[in-house]
Amino acid sequence: MDASRILADLGILEQAGAGDIEVRSPISGAVIGRVASHTAADVDAALARAHSAFLVWRDVPAPRRGELVRLLGERLRKHKHALGSLVSLEAGKILQEGLGEVQEMIDICDFAVGLSRQLYGLTIASERPGHRMAESWHPAGVCAIISAFNFPVAVWSWNAALALVCGDPVIWKPSEKTPLTALAVQRLMDDVLREFGDAPDGLVSLVIGDREVGAQLVADPRAAIVSATGSTGMGRAVGVAVAQRFGRAILELGGNNAGIVTPSADRELALRAILFSAVGTAGQRCTSLRRLFVQESVHDDTVSRLKQLYGKVPIGNPLEPRTLMGPLIDRQAFERMQDALQRARAEGGKVTGGGRVSVAGLAEGYYVEPALVEMPAQTDIVLQETFAPILYVMKYRDFGEAIAANNRASHGLSSCVFTTDLREAESFVSARGSDCGIANVNIGPSGAEIGGAFGGEKETGGGRESGSDAWKGYMRRATNTVNYSSALPLAQGIDFRLD
Repeated sequence: MDASRILADLGILEQAGAGDIEVRSPISGAVIGRVASHTAADVDAALARAHSAFLVWRDVPAPRRGELVRLLGERLRKHKHALGSLVSLEAGKILQEGLGEVQEMIDICDFAVGLSRQLYGLTIASERPGHRMAESWHPAGVCAIISAFNFPVAVWSWNAALALVCGDPVIWKPSEKTPLTALAVQRLMDDVLREFGDAPDGLVSLVIGDREVGAQLVADPRAAIVSATGSTGMGRAVGVAVAQRFGRAILELGGNNAGIVTPSADRELALRAILFSAVGTAGQRCTSLRRLFVQESVHDDTVSRLKQLYGKVPIGNPLEPRTLMGPLIDRQAFERMQDALQRARAEGGKVTGGGRVSVAGLAEGYYVEPALVEMPAQTDIVLQETFAPILYVMKYRDFGEAIAANNRASHGLSSCVFTTDLREAESFVSARGSDCGIANVNIGPSGAEIGGAFGGEKETGGGRESGSDAWKGYMRRATNTVNYSSALPLAQGIDFRLD
């Protein structure tokens, strides 16, 4: 697949031709582009334009704002293959996942268009006669979006589609590892803005650079909302900085996700789900399956069959149709994986797989075997998220023990159980069950749909993006009381009159 041709098809070949940031494809290690960083002055100017755009955009009727997002969805449909191919080239995903990520963008656009006519408040019963209470929702302000390399375009769309229909301009700071996909999306968005006709200047913008660029966005009070996706360490820094100025942070951070296999589980279904969840995207999803608790009566057979499946996974160039697992993003990711496996061995683990794989013609790509690690217990390394295809497998005796083990991690993003026992299933999703933001039954922890709010608890940050009522994070709520009587009764029956 010719990178130059894809960049040309997306209209960014010239933009991707010169700059201080060298972009390498994890597929081969080859340079596929160079982009220019933005300066502090550039970021300040983008914030100023976005704030001015907010003063205009907030007065545009929400259904009209939805029309802009509808046009974006249509443009994405036309360029799905080119953009999905670029996602695969730049992030190393198999092509099906690259295309799926663009489909996710299309889906959230469709969702947001409908949402633009459903930004509902409530009518509230008042204790005072002749009074009406209600809540109303208003645009909150500029939304700064900081995204990670593993979903280089979908995360932007989850935020941008909702923010735009809610009345908020957006500024995007993508990962330095995947700026080309961001340039391509911004180019498509610029075309959409021209087609739309009367959008204010600065409504949707892009700033590229290192963490200093992100820090500038986070610290600026003109960014009323900061939606940041990345590591828990990054989230701690962002959360503190935004809180210090009383801004609003939407944090989507790490996930040390677990699954439980019970004796009653449909084993064939469970094995397929475990394989995709642990190996898909080379284990580089925040929802990847990393810890697996298997009831002791079915543990040995489950592990044996998983090893067989792991040995059959086609590893190689993600652009080839047969491949199911592409490379890690870079050398640093590979070294972190090897360090984790070394620690697992030191803590009593038995490691199968995990070595580097040689792929013909792609010697500079960091391809690895998925690793299955049989652990005696949840040791320190098991409770530490490693962004790689490592699955730690442990035995459990009773179901309550498995739920407690699931909840022991400091993260709380996603989780799952495989069971045909109604009591186990309902217990897992109950208040006493999984403490994660996502709790699934008979499917893996990854592959969330846009209809549900996405996010987690504890060190995952508590943020919610995408579907359900996640739109409320992009608006401010006002409680309104209207007195349509000629009297002035006070709440709580207070008598405050001059005799």
